[in-house]
Amino acid sequence: MMKFSPQKQKFVNSATEMFGAGSIISRQQVVTASETAGVPKAGWFMKQYKVGYNQFKLPNGETAPTTITSAPADTGETTVMNLIATNMERQNLVPSKFEGFVPWGHHNTIKQIVKSGLFYPVFVTGLSGNGKTLMLEQIHAEMQKELIRVNITIETDEDDLLGGFRLVNGETKFVPGPVIEAMERGCTLLLDECDLGSNKLMCLQPVLEGKGVYLKKVNKWITPKDGFNVMATANTKGKGSEDGRFIGTNILNEAFLERFAVTIEQPYATAATEKKIVLGSMKKYGKVDEDFAVNLVTWAEVIRKTFADGGVDEIISTRRLDHIVKAFAIFGDKMKGIELCVSRFDEDTKESFMDLYTKIDAGVNPLEENTVPFEVETKEETEHPF
Repeated sequence: MMKFSPQKQKFVNSATEMFGAGSIISRQQVVTASETAGVPKAGWFMKQYKVGYNQFKLPNGETAPTTITSAPADTGETTVMNLIATNMERQNLVPSKFEGFVPWGHHNTIKQIVKSGLFYPVFVTGLSGNGKTLMLEQIHAEMQKELIRVNITIETDEDDLLGGFRLVNGETKFVPGPVIEAMERGCTLLLDECDLGSNKLMCLQPVLEGKGVYLKKVNKWITPKDGFNVMATANTKGKGSEDGRFIGTNILNEAFLERFAVTIEQPYATAATEKKIVLGSMKKYGKVDEDFAVNLVTWAEVIRKTFADGGVDEIISTRRLDHIVKAFAIFGDKMKGIELCVSRFDEDTKESFMDLYTKIDAGVNPLEENTVPFEVETKEETEHPF
């Protein structure tokens, strides 16, 4: 039991009553507790009980607080282990199965890599909305293998990926990040939208070599378990986006990219495969119309070919077809579903896309649908090739 002078005890009693025994408080809270107790500012407390920047731990009535800055060298290993937070609840990180998923493209290639259990980093690139991330998740769902998905942004840094100090139950502990979690579980780490990251991703260099990583903050080496692997998805190949379609993407360090063993380019699915995908979505949402599915796929194909020829600046992705199918299930109206889902484009592009659909599906007249009427102007072929 800690013993204090009467004046110090007044401060401890006041702070404990206000914030709770063993709590970590700030400098301002120390001042407040001192004023409440009617004693001078407890500078002795801030000096003796500091556990971090502007963090001071109240005694718990039995033992003095453990600091994170003055651990004896001969007990370094034990101290480090005490500083690292244990995993919270052990969650099952196997992705959920997606009803209506259709395997296609490089599905079997990536599945074979996962099945091998070897460390073999994979970089998957392709235009937005063509199922890159979904494919990786569903391969792991099928194989009942855990996967940790980390969405990369320009702000993602070493602290986000490898871990950092956090308050855990009133104590300052090192909380391992998703990279460390994946290594210790022997599961797959998915770096989603990898080309949005900065040079701070270079902290993953040793991880991408499969050798493990040294946690400088707690003086500990982490070795990956068998089965650990890294996969990344991106809209570019890490060289930036020249046409500005994928604003925010960055030119990634060549040494970082070189550590991915293979790069897999995923295009949009063929018309036959995409029809299966659209029909699968219709079954999932409870409203199947095979003719509508065929027309949507044909419509998307024409727009993509025109985009490739430079005739339009926008594209219809497989994900957008899924959005349209869901809107159709909600409203029971084809043209309303299409209109709602292409309204993200500028007005001319929106009207051109809708006009094109009415030409493909001759049985649809937007003025006769149960929607708020709107006019569609037919564009000149020189303006819109389709």
